[in-house]
Amino acid sequence: MFRSLHMKLTLILLLLITSLMAVVGAFLTINVSGFFNDTFYQQINSVFGADQREFVTSLRGEAGQEDGAVRIQELLELTAGKLGIDYRTRNYFVLDGETGAYLTGSADESALPREQSPNLLTARNAVLRGDETAVGDASDVTADYMDAAIPILGGDNAFIIYILDTRDTVSGLNSQLFVIIMQSLVIGLLISVLLSFLLSKTMVDPIEKLTAGAEKVAAGDFDSALPVESTDEIGVLTGTFNEMAGVLQSTLAAVENERNKLDTLFLHMTDGVVAFDHDGAVIHCNPAANSMLQRPVTEDCSYEELFGGLFPFWEMLTLQRPNFAEAEMLAGEKTLEVYLAPFSDQERGGVLIVLHDVTEQHRNEERRKEFVANVSHELRTPLTNVRSYAETLRDANGDIPLDMANNFLDIIITETDRMTHIVQDLLTLSRLDRGSAELVLSRFPFAEAIESVVRSSALSARQHGHTLVCGTLEHLPLITGDRSRLEQVMMNILGNAIKYTPTGGDIRVTAGAEEETVWLEVWDNGIGIPEKDRERIFDRFYRVDKARSRESGGTGLGLSIAREIVQRHQGTIAIVPHEGPGTTVRLVLPIAQERVKSAE
Repeated sequence: MFRSLHMKLTLILLLLITSLMAVVGAFLTINVSGFFNDTFYQQINSVFGADQREFVTSLRGEAGQEDGAVRIQELLELTAGKLGIDYRTRNYFVLDGETGAYLTGSADESALPREQSPNLLTARNAVLRGDETAVGDASDVTADYMDAAIPILGGDNAFIIYILDTRDTVSGLNSQLFVIIMQSLVIGLLISVLLSFLLSKTMVDPIEKLTAGAEKVAAGDFDSALPVESTDEIGVLTGTFNEMAGVLQSTLAAVENERNKLDTLFLHMTDGVVAFDHDGAVIHCNPAANSMLQRPVTEDCSYEELFGGLFPFWEMLTLQRPNFAEAEMLAGEKTLEVYLAPFSDQERGGVLIVLHDVTEQHRNEERRKEFVANVSHELRTPLTNVRSYAETLRDANGDIPLDMANNFLDIIITETDRMTHIVQDLLTLSRLDRGSAELVLSRFPFAEAIESVVRSSALSARQHGHTLVCGTLEHLPLITGDRSRLEQVMMNILGNAIKYTPTGGDIRVTAGAEEETVWLEVWDNGIGIPEKDRERIFDRFYRVDKARSRESGGTGLGLSIAREIVQRHQGTIAIVPHEGPGTTVRLVLPIAQERVKSAE
């Protein structure tokens, strides 16, 4: 019965109307009671409050007379309207301050409550303490009356003015509200029943038609279109259903096509995938897995043969999805991350294994550790020298000759400059790695930049006794790039040739242009670079001859910085084949920098 949409809509509307009327009734009842309660105490405060000192003073004066109770009553009669005294539901009483006994009032003693209220007890306690300021005016909305008790002390007499409201007015008004609300509820329920049947009929008929159409689609009939009889949400749903029926047929064909795509992806994905059945036999293996394991994985292979050393097969079968196991294994020179998980919770499920080649990541981690060790070593050496010479100067107590002391200070300054260069180069590399080193791109003559670097290096070459020759630079085009940084790269290449070429060596600088690139080569007949070191010459802190490099003031970061700058310009820098002793470094740069970002 309650599964019918008709009954559900009817019940929802009935519950909605009932809940709404209940909330409204409770709200009105509470607010009416609160309003009368607030009004009562506002009227009490308007007569006996702090702003009415003259009236309270006159009450105290009258209380000091022999017939004080009668005199107080006369004054209260004058303010009866302001207090809202109607002599039916609200009255005033003059009570004895000590005993609370009835003395006089607008009603007889029978109108008083049988038990003294908390407010009356508060006023009596105030009389006993002689405190005229303590007024019993606590509000209690749950009580069936409202009251206030004001102590009046005059001479040797003590009285309590007690105002009492029986709330009969509030109760009568709430009763009338309840009757009105119940009448409205009955009428609302009748209207809601009628509207619910009309609404449910409007909604259910199209839904029944949609249900019949869905049954046809489930049976494989995609050609039956439902008539769209309205433009509301039901009509939109009907139109969408018709479109769905047409799309569903093509989707079924697309699913098969997607399955073929997944098979192709599985076949050509870079991660290796091996699947085993419930007995541990291979049921699938893609070519990437064969390459990573460096052996053919055939149907004759088993789990124990390939991965038994990592985890027992039965343990993998008992894993609950989405739990999985991971491990690392070596396959020849490759390091593989292995992820193992059951691919089905059914009795005839199996285990799926994904292989990921992390050989290069491990190499990078080793290089990172080596880089940190190199930084520590490069900074520790000059710091040790500085400390040693500084301690020598401190412990000498002036006994060291001035020339020797100045020599020690020169060494300290040199080592400090060396540490400064290392830190500056590290900061430069850090900015380049983060992409925050901004390139100031401009169009400039490539030949002028080469000439500027050669002129700057000429003095250093003469001091080392080298012959520095620069080839013709004619017909070199204008290029786009950061001139200062590219000159820094060329200065580093030429400076290395000067530093690592024995005295009296030859250094040649040549340059040229092709269709979209320019190139620069620096040739020298110096100590050269062994073949085994050429792949790592651009690594940070890597040196071929570490002792000589340190003596020449090198930090081991110059070529690393040069490579980063060149790569930011979309160029290349490399060691090219060289006949005889020495080295040739080739720098290639694009003429245009259309796709270069000046700041990442």
